[in-house]
Amino acid sequence: MTNQEIWNMVLGEMELALSRANFTTWFKNTSIISRNEDCVVVSVPNGFVKEWLENKFNKQIITSIRKLLPEIRDVRYTMGTVASLPPEKKDITQFIPDRIMEEIRSNAEVNSITNLNKRYTFDSFVVGSNNELAHAACLAVVKNLGKVYNPLFLYGGVGLGKTHLLQATGNKVVEDNGIRKVAFISSERLTTEIIESVKNHNVEEMKSKYRKLDVLIIDDIQMIAGREKTQDIIFDTFNELYSKNKQIIFSSDRPPRAIPALEERLRSRFEGGMIADISAPDYETRLAILKLKAKEKGSNMDEAILGHIATTVQKNIRELEGALNRVIAVNQMYNKALDLKEVKKLLATYLNTPYKKTTPQLILKSVSDFYGIPLMDLTKRSRKKEIVHPRQVAMFLLREETKSSFPEIGQKLGGRDHSTVIHAYEKIKHAEETDETMRQEIVLIKERIYQSIDH
Repeated sequence: MTNQEIWNMVLGEMELALSRANFTTWFKNTSIISRNEDCVVVSVPNGFVKEWLENKFNKQIITSIRKLLPEIRDVRYTMGTVASLPPEKKDITQFIPDRIMEEIRSNAEVNSITNLNKRYTFDSFVVGSNNELAHAACLAVVKNLGKVYNPLFLYGGVGLGKTHLLQATGNKVVEDNGIRKVAFISSERLTTEIIESVKNHNVEEMKSKYRKLDVLIIDDIQMIAGREKTQDIIFDTFNELYSKNKQIIFSSDRPPRAIPALEERLRSRFEGGMIADISAPDYETRLAILKLKAKEKGSNMDEAILGHIATTVQKNIRELEGALNRVIAVNQMYNKALDLKEVKKLLATYLNTPYKKTTPQLILKSVSDFYGIPLMDLTKRSRKKEIVHPRQVAMFLLREETKSSFPEIGQKLGGRDHSTVIHAYEKIKHAEETDETMRQEIVLIKERIYQSIDH
């Protein structure tokens, strides 16, 4: 087995475990350049990626590699690029799975100045009831930069199209007016830039670069939670751009008020413009997405098969496309079109994951992680708002997801009386039914709970 085949397996697993922004930030331009009987050497593009892989992902990488090479005990990282490989190793595309090749092609289409991928356009974005407000807001922004919906804040769960819509907006601005200075960046990458600028003593130079923009687009802004220096620089940059009527756009997996460890001054800035959510697509939208993706890939797939996928995959668009890609890949491999019965069998393990019961411990951890508070704070007698609200949400979820009795829930959360739990449960249940923001919070926390079970 070649080094590239081994690394492709690692990339495939990391791509499924991480957001697209994180995967691209930390695994782009990486490869295995050598290995011996017990060690693998991985090439990385710079020192920050090297440090991050060593400290954050090394255990996962070793675990992935040992599935194929049980004898491997260590992975080391060295700065370099795929371009430095010897000639006989450069022609590796024949071994790369379709999803990795798609990532490579995608990266090749990214503008080095704006960081926008030209493949993301409004024409390739399927509008449905789940995203029509966000879509309309983005179109309005393009026509009136800095004058309406400034800032624009989009939020929604993983894989629902936020990044596509943000990049489509940036691309449309560039298309309509080529002299506009536009930049798209993930908050993870921005944080890395800030760390590097502090290290190199050129923070002001970095700030100046962003203050010259006409449109600043930051993806996954929730990732700046707890990062004081990053928040300071974003706050200063926001004020500078806003005062000049320059457009600012953010995306997040949750509304501003639900981002933990976020400075109040930034929260108020985020909430000062237009906030639009993107929810899970309905059946009609999912089917339309599948038809569009199949057409893009040159596949004339039977509508009954597309309908089966759209009916069964309901979590997010990324999983929807993943199921479609799996069917297309098998069709190509065997040079035949699978019928509906064969497709159902092929996707059985992918689509029909058996119900997995959660635990109170997992619910409490997911709630504490979501709100950015220590787990033990949920059981304390504190009456602080930032503790009381997460505790009430935990009580609601314990009742909904584990069917525990009210007295049992009270005991798990510091020995509270069952009447306190009943009050919390009814309060959150009512808020979920009447408050869209609260409903989104519950959805996002449940995603965390059941993703943890899956992994």
